[in-house]
Amino acid sequence: MIRGLFRRWRGPAVRIAQERWRQVESGLPFLGHLAPEERVRLRQLALELIAEKEWHGARGLVLTEAVQLSIALQACLPVLKLGLDWYRGWLGIVVYPGDFVIPRQVMDDAGFVHEYDDTVLGEAWEGGPVLLSWFDEADEAGGINIVIHEFAHKLDMKSGPADGLPPLHPGMSRRLWIGAFAAAFEDFRACVDSREETVLDPYGAESPAEFFAVMSEAFFENPSLLHDQYPDVYEQLRLFYRQDPGH
Repeated sequence: MIRGLFRRWRGPAVRIAQERWRQVESGLPFLGHLAPEERVRLRQLALELIAEKEWHGARGLVLTEAVQLSIALQACLPVLKLGLDWYRGWLGIVVYPGDFVIPRQVMDDAGFVHEYDDTVLGEAWEGGPVLLSWFDEADEAGGINIVIHEFAHKLDMKSGPADGLPPLHPGMSRRLWIGAFAAAFEDFRACVDSREETVLDPYGAESPAEFFAVMSEAFFENPSLLHDQYPDVYEQLRLFYRQDPGH
């Protein structure tokens, strides 16, 4: 772990070898569109995130330098032009070796409480930690970017419980955001419900909050695909993230 070193020397004195950065970033090909100055900025934000958060490896997972750098780079990509203030108000990042189980309780219409174990890849808690699965091979996650997904939820939660509507910047239109996302969500949910093959993760049909997180994944990992499928959603995300990875 590099967090302790970073805290001791207050950031600027920390030096990660260029070869180490290249090794980590080789596993994150969606960073390829970044300009050189943006890549430098992203690396600095990643180091600051590592320093500011409390990191824990669960079930014996050792948080190596490479693991932390990879997670932090992905987590900071959405706030590259927004700043780390968007991740203020919570501290913990808990990383599991693979998927993990969260006990759930639900009450049915008759008032009975049912308990069950939910196997998940990640979860973001309002005001609490981000829980993440770590896989040594990216394809083990099934094509899902767990980090961007869960940190998108954290951005969403800046305005309260996750609902697919994060705090919008001055000049952005709440009406246009809701219109773009509502229409796309209904279309996407209809496709999933009819069992059509979808090129985007069908988990996005679960709720507006999950749709926002899945669309955020696509915005950074497959921008041209998202632009082709839902151009109005792409435009709103371009305005929100202040980035245009598809161009």
